[in-house]
Amino acid sequence: MKAVRRFTVRASVPEELSGLTALATNLRWTWHPPTRDLFASMDDPLFRRIRDPLRMLTAVPAERLRELAADEDFLARTRAATEDLERYLTEPRWYQRRAAEGDGQRCPEGVAYFSMEFGVHEALPNYSGGLGVLAGDHLKAASDLGVPMIGVGPLYRSGYFRQSLSLDGWQVEHYPVIDPSGLPLELLTEPSGEPVLVHVAMPGGRELRAQVWLARVGRVPLLLLDTDIDGNDDDLRGVTDRLYGGDADHRIRQEILAGIGGMRAVRRYCELTGHPQPEVFHTNEGHAGFLGLERAREILAAGGPGFDEVLQAVRAGTVFTTHTPVSAGIDRFPVDLVQRYFGDGRLLPAIDVRRVLALGAEDNPGMFNMAHMGLRLAQRANGVSALHGRVSRRMFARLWPGFDEDEVPVRSVTNGVHGPTWVAREMSALLGGSDEEWGHDGPGSSGGPGSGIDGGVTDEQLWDLRRDLRAKLVAEVRRRARDAWLQRGASALELGWTERIFDPDVLTVGFARRVPTYKRLTLMLRDPDRLRALLLDDDHPIQVVVAGKSHPADEGGKALIQQIVRFVDDPAVRQRIVFLPDYDMSMARYLYRGCDVWLNNPTRPLEACGTSGMKAALNGCLNLSIRDGWWDEYYDGSNGWAIPTADGVSDPLVRDDLEAAALYDLLGQQIAPLFYDRDPNGVPKGWLSMIWHTLRTLGPRVQASRMVREYVESYYLPAATTVADATADSYAGSRSLAEYRRRLDTYWSRVRVVDTDLTVDGDSLVVGTEARVRARIDLAGLGESEVSVQAVVGRVGDTDDLHDVVTVPMEPSGRGEFTARLRLPHAGALGYTVRVLPRHRLLASPAELGKVVHA
Repeated sequence: MKAVRRFTVRASVPEELSGLTALATNLRWTWHPPTRDLFASMDDPLFRRIRDPLRMLTAVPAERLRELAADEDFLARTRAATEDLERYLTEPRWYQRRAAEGDGQRCPEGVAYFSMEFGVHEALPNYSGGLGVLAGDHLKAASDLGVPMIGVGPLYRSGYFRQSLSLDGWQVEHYPVIDPSGLPLELLTEPSGEPVLVHVAMPGGRELRAQVWLARVGRVPLLLLDTDIDGNDDDLRGVTDRLYGGDADHRIRQEILAGIGGMRAVRRYCELTGHPQPEVFHTNEGHAGFLGLERAREILAAGGPGFDEVLQAVRAGTVFTTHTPVSAGIDRFPVDLVQRYFGDGRLLPAIDVRRVLALGAEDNPGMFNMAHMGLRLAQRANGVSALHGRVSRRMFARLWPGFDEDEVPVRSVTNGVHGPTWVAREMSALLGGSDEEWGHDGPGSSGGPGSGIDGGVTDEQLWDLRRDLRAKLVAEVRRRARDAWLQRGASALELGWTERIFDPDVLTVGFARRVPTYKRLTLMLRDPDRLRALLLDDDHPIQVVVAGKSHPADEGGKALIQQIVRFVDDPAVRQRIVFLPDYDMSMARYLYRGCDVWLNNPTRPLEACGTSGMKAALNGCLNLSIRDGWWDEYYDGSNGWAIPTADGVSDPLVRDDLEAAALYDLLGQQIAPLFYDRDPNGVPKGWLSMIWHTLRTLGPRVQASRMVREYVESYYLPAATTVADATADSYAGSRSLAEYRRRLDTYWSRVRVVDTDLTVDGDSLVVGTEARVRARIDLAGLGESEVSVQAVVGRVGDTDDLHDVVTVPMEPSGRGEFTARLRLPHAGALGYTVRVLPRHRLLASPAELGKVVHA
């Protein structure tokens, strides 16, 4: 029999223990060991099994709760924990100190962060992989820093799928149904006690309704929209059924809900709670990009200026982060589908559907591009590593014609990870790390290594810890391998061998991530004999643990999983290599902490960032990676190994062969020998020196606290300052910029550089010689204050294209004349040009409007 409806009954907690409910429902416990210790002391074996304080309150017998309610020691510890949480939630932190500095930049009182998934903890299964885990780490770091952030996204009734394997190694998906009332969530309600409902117009006169669940991530509220409610038609109830499921129609409904519905949820939450309304809006990928249109609708509905003026204010307060390095990874919808949802004017009254379509226009006139809309609705945009920033500038360069790729206004903020979530507690205890954010002026960083890396901890102590973490991983591998075989249909009687797989003293390599083709799960299998030899080497054996899920619709990814499962099923190697199904955050913690080497071998440059190696590095694991994503900028030659790339090879199979051979060589000739090179006490001194170097150099750089500070300083604060300027005095700034853009549309096509020359004092041309550049410009009706004129000098090759350029502003020197002085920057063949750019105080970049006139 199946239940016709699910519901969760929460435990009746004695009044004396009421503080436990607050502790269990604030997800700070996911990165705060003392809180977890408190719940573990209620029933340690039970807590080790379920690892969820809220479920503990339901699972612990009522008799045990009554015992604890009479236990003065436990009550004192509970009071101390609740007081500590209250202090954490209310005390000034880094952001408040930053705001008090008063350096002229406006610190926004609220920042809204939109993402389609949030991976805070497996107790809230609302994520699929890296994007969601990054979003969860972003919220946690914002909480530690005191950034007044609100997270927004959908709540999926099935979460992401659970993965198992068939007998022949094929991925099988299961979608466990979740009951939000059984999760660390509370329903957002009106003063009347009725649930808050967000309404979003749908075609055909229908209405999509969503209730709002609130998760507390430390100081940060996370609003999650749920459409599985009475009052919605069956197809609309299913809008938030699954993460990344369904066809284009289902997908656009999810993204309309996330952006437009999400904005409406934020507004109502702030009205009900007194939380300051956000001034800055950060979209984590383009999925929620429609929020910019909803903000435009709000201003228009309040009697604001016209759409052109409103657009300037919306752009000023929006930050857009792109995560995809390939055009195929961008969400795109057929134009007629967008017209269907926006064309009748009910969803966004007063906004012409043609303006909507123009924001998402791309080369294919039949498609609507969510990334293009995200860039056109955001004044500030970034990729998620330095390399990905360069890739993004190249990918989107056609939106800014006439500019060199490095001038395209897409910067980069390299992702980071939340140290307290991912660093082994034993590592923090040994090295003196903190379980909270230390602030930019502290001796360490959030969850990272502390004073122990500068002395006081010996190689022997660190090695003993690394052996202990590896042993815990081996025990987990054995347990999960046995469970996986039982799920595949094996008999318990034939699984005795699973108790003997892996060795706590063997070099352990981890590879765990999603399984799209570009991540090359099976690169290690290019030469099975060489891999087999590495695994079974008598003197320097290695063991490999592999995990990862393929998207349910990706048959190619599933075939890669099957290929590696068939290899690891071989009795000759299965004691040294294993595939563990159902990769999630709980498994990830064992892997990051227990592996010695973290393997990453994507096809460069298709990995936007890839943060798993950061989490491993914080635990003393060394990275072995293609120089892609974050590793391209952080690898220094001593903190791990870089797999050489065959970038010039066009045949992907040949490229795979070459890079796999390089991988085998590194493992067999450098990595394994170094790991097994021991001193008389059995300690690998050379190996540990690399770990120490990694902890010192990468520890502070890979933190989410560093990442969030960068967003605050370089994106949120400038955005808040600009949006305040744009909206002050009844949107005077926005009106000014809109009028300026209309003037450009009228005059810009006639602006031209009439003539120009470069003269040098004296007869010799040597590096450093001062030169004078003069240009006569026809501004065609624009004022001198409305443009920037620049002299650009650099090296030239056979094509006269400039590179290694130096740009110098030119000043007016007479009617239509501009001059500048510069020093010749290079020896060899040089060239110069003069160009004219728009200038307005509310532009974040000279390239922002995509307009330039060259000599």
